[in-house]
Amino acid sequence: MSRTSGAVGELAELVLPWLPPRDLAATASACRALRAAASAVTAGRAADVARGLEPVPIPFDNLVDSRPYAYLLYTPFSLTPSAASLHAQQWGCTWARPPGPTWPRSDLGGFPSAECACSLGACGGARCPCADPEAEAVGSEAGVGMGSLRECGDGCACGPSCGNRRTQHGVTVRLRVVRHRKKGWGLHAAEVLHRGQFVCEYAGELLTTEEARRRQRLYDELASVDKLSPALMVIREHLPSGKACLRVNIDATKVGNVARFINHSCDGGNLHPVLVRSSGSLLPRLCFFAARDIVEGEELAFSYGDARVRPKGLPCFCGSLCCSGVLPSEET
Repeated sequence: MSRTSGAVGELAELVLPWLPPRDLAATASACRALRAAASAVTAGRAADVARGLEPVPIPFDNLVDSRPYAYLLYTPFSLTPSAASLHAQQWGCTWARPPGPTWPRSDLGGFPSAECACSLGACGGARCPCADPEAEAVGSEAGVGMGSLRECGDGCACGPSCGNRRTQHGVTVRLRVVRHRKKGWGLHAAEVLHRGQFVCEYAGELLTTEEARRRQRLYDELASVDKLSPALMVIREHLPSGKACLRVNIDATKVGNVARFINHSCDGGNLHPVLVRSSGSLLPRLCFFAARDIVEGEELAFSYGDARVRPKGLPCFCGSLCCSGVLPSEET
């Protein structure tokens, strides 16, 4: 290799991982050295959608068309829009920094919890005094609505090894993002998952209701002409008083994590959505647990909801016996 081509290769390794797909393709056409470097970046991106930000790599698998990967800015946890305003993110380099636990998240309005038993130093590892007695049953029933769970958080004195933080270490199970002919990308298990096992969190940008409605109108227009696959999740939880409803808007369309690839199933799917509250955090997180034993290679799915106010909504290709033919949709 000449000194010039070696210098180009070194420069490419520093610059190309920051480029979006269109710019990467344009750069690859400049010369042979850049084409080889861009090919290596593409291979690295296809090998891990999480960009090295999860404990295990999550590869793409496409035997349908020529798209090697789906491009998004990756975050293991939900962010406020100001924190999520990423214009570029390194992806496709030859190294990755092993991620740490995804929590605590003090930037989401954390506050100390005086009622937490962990604050008294009473945490005993696997048997935490703050643990929800129903925690082990989470995910054992499919199709019965959204569950709830309470975990230790910023207000607790325990560390990452506490047994009551099982959703806070990122994606630790083997998964693959697989291309489907009709549905597009979908998330599949790459190992056996057992009933009640934590799979992943739904992460993205935390939006106000006003911003969520604005984006939904834009996404509807783009999706109607196949220019976008939106991933805006609206969670509504009726509070015990029955007079108020807590609403959380998570947009994983451009900034999100692997959960954005989970498709809808009209029969409820094999994942159980659970609202997880951590001590010291104002907002709950949406996490997915295996609703039953899941075999290796099986696609993961859950129900997006029952509302169908738009008869001309996006088509559903879940293939279940009760498929309505239209994805759930409602006004945000």
